[in-house]
Amino acid sequence: MLRQVRGMDVQSLDLPGVKLLTPRRFADARGYFAESYNARAFAEATGGVEFVQDNESLSEHVGTVRGLHYQAPPFAQAKLVRVVQGAVFDVAVDVRKGSPTYGRWTGAELSADNGRQLFVPAGFLHGFVTRAPETLVLYKVDNYYDRDSDGAVHWLSPSLAVDWGLDPQAAVLSAKDAAAPYFSDFETPFVA
Repeated sequence: MLRQVRGMDVQSLDLPGVKLLTPRRFADARGYFAESYNARAFAEATGGVEFVQDNESLSEHVGTVRGLHYQAPPFAQAKLVRVVQGAVFDVAVDVRKGSPTYGRWTGAELSADNGRQLFVPAGFLHGFVTRAPETLVLYKVDNYYDRDSDGAVHWLSPSLAVDWGLDPQAAVLSAKDAAAPYFSDFETPFVA
């Protein structure tokens, strides 16, 4: 379902709470202007989350995979993800025990060109694969980073069957992500 909220398109994806937001761009001969974040519009679109931290990651190579990551409660994080240079395929996986969509994933192409943003609520794994070199991703979170609550699930977990659009041999991974447990061995700390 697509709707307009205060100057942005809001599309609910096929997992509860996951939203694709596209702020309106006003273009002219110089380029464009856009409100990339507006607290009132965001609250109307998602029900409201108060962000406390902005993060950014630069991935030099096409095929860089970051994820699937989470922070366990009480440090769970909702995220608002956008790309300001390059492109990614961004993924959210519902891991809330008792949810009718537990273990299902959804994804969207985010790029500097399309201006889309993905809102990922707490209780979801999150990750992305880069589609362009020198991809710069910015994301807001609603809770501070806590090393002891940090976790990951292997991006190629067979039971999730995420279609990353990438030959696994071409993936560029951190040691943490390469060694992450598969979803079949994951005990979720989240409840629907």
